[in-house]
Amino acid sequence: MSWQRIGAVLLRHIYILRRSWPRLLELAYWPTVQMVLWGFVSSFFLQHSTWVAQAAGVLISAVLLWDVFFRGNLGVAIVFMEEMWARNLAQMFASPLRPIELVAALAIMSLVRTVIGVLPAALLSLPLFHVSVFALGMPLALFFANLLMFGWSIGLVIAALVLRLGLGAESLAWVVIFAIAPLCGVYYPVDVLPSWLQPLSWLLPPAYIFEGMRSILFEHTLSSRLLLTATFLNLGYFVAAILFFLRICHVARQRGLLLTQGE
Repeated sequence: MSWQRIGAVLLRHIYILRRSWPRLLELAYWPTVQMVLWGFVSSFFLQHSTWVAQAAGVLISAVLLWDVFFRGNLGVAIVFMEEMWARNLAQMFASPLRPIELVAALAIMSLVRTVIGVLPAALLSLPLFHVSVFALGMPLALFFANLLMFGWSIGLVIAALVLRLGLGAESLAWVVIFAIAPLCGVYYPVDVLPSWLQPLSWLLPPAYIFEGMRSILFEHTLSSRLLLTATFLNLGYFVAAILFFLRICHVARQRGLLLTQGE
């Protein structure tokens, strides 16, 4: 047993932490996000104890729709990072493949992965809990499309940051998505949030989607204003994310980052 060798391994990982702000952020991030998210859930339940009894299926529906957003993001970010892990980016960009074509491929692959991941859970919720997310009807397709598109936007930004900062930033694929979870109103209405946080929440398309979901389950009506606002915000974010990704790809080519994909 050599404490010198043990210290050498520890020193190596301390250097990695010191050079990677995403890793440092992640250490304190998960406990904080869990505390904030479930703190808001607990506060809402305390103030509206009859809410769960009136719509027991709303939480399961919220979980399934949230998973669409989550997997839409990971479907883009993880597929891109798999190319980095395989040291394949340089070969891809040396081929006739255009960056915008890569964006299209990532989006389609994200759709495939999301359907494969979410559909079995949606089908099992009926025999296990007597809850069907398909009871939302036609609006379900619009909810799905909006959440998936916003997931693509986040995933493209994360892929660009990982390309620019290196694999030390790969944890952003999980960090970012859960960081905005308390603001999306997944399990509670937006008005549960402190007044100073609500304007930030209304900048996020998922907040409108989950408010629309609850409107259908409780009031059996869908607000077209909520859906249209989410759609316009999504289009703006998606275009901005594509432009950001294409810009980082251009910078990566100029600076030779495609060949230096370490931490």
